[in-house]
Amino acid sequence: MKISILTISPEEFSGLGHDHVIDRAVRSGQLSLEIVDIRLFADGCFRKVDDSPYGGGAGMIMRVAPVMSAVRSVRKEDEDTCVIALSPAGNRYDQKMAGALKEYGHLIIICGHYEGLDERIYAYADRIISMGDYILSGGEIAAMAIADSVARLLPGVIRESSLAEESFTDGLLEYPQYTKPADYEGRKVPEVLLSGNHEAIRAWRREQAEARTRRCRPDLLPERQEEVPGPGGMHD
Repeated sequence: MKISILTISPEEFSGLGHDHVIDRAVRSGQLSLEIVDIRLFADGCFRKVDDSPYGGGAGMIMRVAPVMSAVRSVRKEDEDTCVIALSPAGNRYDQKMAGALKEYGHLIIICGHYEGLDERIYAYADRIISMGDYILSGGEIAAMAIADSVARLLPGVIRESSLAEESFTDGLLEYPQYTKPADYEGRKVPEVLLSGNHEAIRAWRREQAEARTRRCRPDLLPERQEEVPGPGGMHD
């Protein structure tokens, strides 16, 4: 897989290649990482990538021409490519989406900045993604999160046994984990984990995963979602 990140702040990605997961994916040949400076595709002496919004308003908007020129410089027509625009209006990113993205041969991630992207850019995107209901100063942190979450799903980067029991893999949060010592200031590791009874341990872990999800993230449980009406009294 190849991941191309388009940004006006390439220096923010200087440490990304040293991330242990991404570094392992690159060294194994599973991933190629490319950071593209959108400013190089802007015209004029000042390489201006933004301008004031039509109709007035605060802030600056990233111009469509340099962004799309950057996209076209890295996109190959014969590749299985997904162009991603980051926006609060996008679909919220989750583990299921990370799994879908890893199936592409090439991800192109457009990092917005300032007050956002010219609306016409979204027409050229295959997916519009939001990282959550909060605002970042730019799309760079979100792009790093996507790159890391996808890279770790590529074959051989992380042990499959580790991936199988992670939070969100089966719709639940992961069960509690413990290591030595067995007793720390009176807080003890549950006896079942010390028993050597693998069947009992599996049952305990499943029970704990369900209990933790119900307590901390009930929105992940289908029966909980059915109880909460959406707009107009319809269920989500």
